[in-house]
Amino acid sequence: MLTTTASYMQIARDLPRFLSVTAAKPQVARETEYYLANIEKIRSIDDFLGDQRIFAFAMKAFGLEDMTFAKGFIRKVLTEGLDDRDSLANKLTDPRYREFAETFNFARHGEVTTIFERTRQGTVDKYVRQTLEEDSGRLNQGVRLALYFERKAPTITGALAILADSALLKVTQVALGLPAATSALDIDRQAALIEERLNLADLRDPDKLRTFLNRFTSLWEIENPTRPPATPTIVVGQPIEYGLGSGLLASLQNLKLGGQ
Repeated sequence: MLTTTASYMQIARDLPRFLSVTAAKPQVARETEYYLANIEKIRSIDDFLGDQRIFAFAMKAFGLEDMTFAKGFIRKVLTEGLDDRDSLANKLTDPRYREFAETFNFARHGEVTTIFERTRQGTVDKYVRQTLEEDSGRLNQGVRLALYFERKAPTITGALAILADSALLKVTQVALGLPAATSALDIDRQAALIEERLNLADLRDPDKLRTFLNRFTSLWEIENPTRPPATPTIVVGQPIEYGLGSGLLASLQNLKLGGQ
């Protein structure tokens, strides 16, 4: 069985082919076909939330699949939009909600929201990439984390952006040798520790980014050695939470904001 580094490099070096293979999987192809055939019929937030397959596809595309149940919460995100600086999407620290609200910006564009390419093929591309990362994670969580970090790296503008995303933070802590206990420190101190050890500009250089992620995958492999398939079930660390934690997820289950 390939190591974390070898598995990550295998995908990273031939990403277009792996994306094509993922897109051709029966379940992915079926959901993509349905989405592209029906997204143009969506003219309102009610339409969007009312078509479960469309809604679930879009949520997964933006890495929000775990929040598909919280339609009331998502309705509030979409209804308030982004034009008001005090809107919910603008207040949330998780950037995925802002990106989601920008793509499906019914608050600004109304009935023509879904004519834009970002709501069509753009969302499909995100769905396929998300699926590839999830499939990789079922075999090796370290590979999923590396692929996720690689995808998000161009959007990282500072240490606070890393601290706001638990997956980005996990990669950074492992690669820089920062103990998980540093998460208990004051936020400014955490940011300073990252900035002292990482030149954020390097993340926008493909070669330097690859070197950084090779370091992460190598250290991840040491902490979580790859086992052959025949080995009995092994728990490899604790599950990584992407975005909102389980506590907030639980509280949102009781939130009623007009969702279906």
